[in-house]
Amino acid sequence: MHGGNLDIQELAKIVDRKPGGVGRKLQNIASLDPVQQARGIKGLSHASNLDREIFNEFVNDWESLALESERILAEKQHVTLEEKIEFEESEWQSKNGKDVMRTVKTRIGQGFFRSAVLTNFDSRCAISGINIPEMLRASHIVPWAKDEKARVNPENGLCLSALYDAAFDKGFIGVNTNYRIILAEKMKKKKKEFFYHEHFGKLDGIEIRPPSKFFPRKDFLEYHLDEIFDK
Repeated sequence: MHGGNLDIQELAKIVDRKPGGVGRKLQNIASLDPVQQARGIKGLSHASNLDREIFNEFVNDWESLALESERILAEKQHVTLEEKIEFEESEWQSKNGKDVMRTVKTRIGQGFFRSAVLTNFDSRCAISGINIPEMLRASHIVPWAKDEKARVNPENGLCLSALYDAAFDKGFIGVNTNYRIILAEKMKKKKKEFFYHEHFGKLDGIEIRPPSKFFPRKDFLEYHLDEIFDK
């Protein structure tokens, strides 16, 4: 988080600030973030009351954070939110204002979640290590429809290849609270199949690839084991 970071330089241009100033602002905010502190990143000690107020407002409301940040970004880039997420004119012509906003909010949340989860796992499958973005999914641990507050929280996500995403989503595999992979009985019944030994049998009990920032929340993993994983 410094002025030499290319992403910070790009953001600085958009908000019309110097890269060094943007970097210092991020370091101020990092000093308030327990996730960064747990990683040994202390940040700077000059966080203002406004920094603290903004951090506290959004730290437990990822969906609002995603929407508000994209709204401000679109405003600075002189485009509409609909244009920013490539919302086709034919789509919003048939919807009323509330439906348009709901769809925009959903798409922004989904895009934010995917970006955050893939970044968190270094754009590699947490099981296989595959690093081809087109083959990766941001898998929800607690499904989108089940917990509105957890929808775009990176702690509710695993970066998985399409194969393991489907297996996780349908309860063929799970991840326990020690971050180790477990196989469901309905998967173990496939032991005679070649694909089982090639893609699943050797996974039982191994630890997932560790994320760089946000570890999956244990209560989310417990929900998956209780409600989705096939015991």
